[in-house]
Amino acid sequence: MTSVLAAAWTGHDTRLIGATVVAIAVIVVLITKVKLHPFLSLVLGSLVLGLAAGMPVDKLIKSFSNGVGSTVASVGILIALGAMLGKLLADSGGADQIVDTVLGKARGAALPWAMALVAALIGLPMFFEIGLVMLIPVVLLAVKRTGKPLMLLGIPALAGLSVLHGLVPPHPGPLAAAGALNANVGITLAFGLLVGIPTLVIAGPLFGKLAARMVPDAVAPARLVPERADTDKPRPSFAATLSTVLLPVVLMLAKALSDILLDKESQARKILDFIGDPLIALLAAVLVGMVLLGRPAGLGRGQLSTVVGDALGPIAGILLIVGAGGGFKQTLVDAGVGDVITGLAKDANLSPLLLGWLVAVAIRLATGSATVATVSAAGIVAPLAATMDPSHSALLVLAIGAGSLFFSHVNDAGFWLVKEYFGLTVGQTLKSWSVMETLISVVAIALILPLSLVV
Repeated sequence: MTSVLAAAWTGHDTRLIGATVVAIAVIVVLITKVKLHPFLSLVLGSLVLGLAAGMPVDKLIKSFSNGVGSTVASVGILIALGAMLGKLLADSGGADQIVDTVLGKARGAALPWAMALVAALIGLPMFFEIGLVMLIPVVLLAVKRTGKPLMLLGIPALAGLSVLHGLVPPHPGPLAAAGALNANVGITLAFGLLVGIPTLVIAGPLFGKLAARMVPDAVAPARLVPERADTDKPRPSFAATLSTVLLPVVLMLAKALSDILLDKESQARKILDFIGDPLIALLAAVLVGMVLLGRPAGLGRGQLSTVVGDALGPIAGILLIVGAGGGFKQTLVDAGVGDVITGLAKDANLSPLLLGWLVAVAIRLATGSATVATVSAAGIVAPLAATMDPSHSALLVLAIGAGSLFFSHVNDAGFWLVKEYFGLTVGQTLKSWSVMETLISVVAIALILPLSLVV
């Protein structure tokens, strides 16, 4: 195998591989050492890649611009709609309704499982950082009310958010990877849930018990423990909130099933293909949410307009990072790097799923950003998906997403958020949060690989 690889790494191919390594190193150094924003780092890394690969300047700029445009066009609107839905859920009190209802029915040993469920329901339409900031007060309030160890309830909640962030559309990472690999979002969602549920069980409630013994003295800062919410404030019912949150999931899953079970010319399939498209599904959820969530909370038309408008500001940075990642991906493709990677993977008989996971792991460890790891890895292995059937391209998206979660440490903003909110030391955060993230990544790929053999 070594001689085969050595023969493959010659001449122009070697230059392209070297250019890729240099470009990724530049992105890593700019993000971690220079503390440059990931958007600017990805732009500069793309320029370095193109120039080092010998691309003409005009072609390089066009490739990057086309990549940004196509990515924002395919993913940007979905990210915006997801942010609007999350903001409606938060400002209407729907999130509080889910928390109070679920926790009100959970007692004793069922409480960690309830926290994982709450995180999954709240986190479904939200970005990780937004969901984390919303969930932390919920966790701390539950700990205060029940007297349970912080890690016992905190780890399941964090795992619920993280699994969704890495494996389940409409989160930006899986959406961006699905776009780069031309994967069916509905199938990706279906497999994401299939893989995500057992992963959450293992990395959440089960690991939470162990984490509570590993970090028994974890106590959140008293100033961060919230007072009980005002119960007199009107808010939507649990049924209305749950229906709104699950609507886009149901529509996208219905489309995925229709693609498998119904004839291509069937009228029913055409209708399900339309309403199950991620854009239509999320748009429907936002519009339904404005009625089912906004009206019971007493939000008028002007207030609803303000709520959905305010959701767009915080996601500007995410949109730019994802867009620049798409530009980096297109530069990789147009420079011919993807074809070289494809050839090397075939010569080494390395599973494309395992390769995607390993590349994402490497970029995640270096940059700390799951989103950067996802969009960059998707660009590198994109040619491998060209000949895949829809099921396996969806699994490649999940493999990359799983790799992007591996071992969060000091270069990840999420690491510091968890550390400060939970009042942990760096060592305690590594033993709890970082191990949990690694467990999610490893368990997920361990489920994805055998699943690829049977679908």
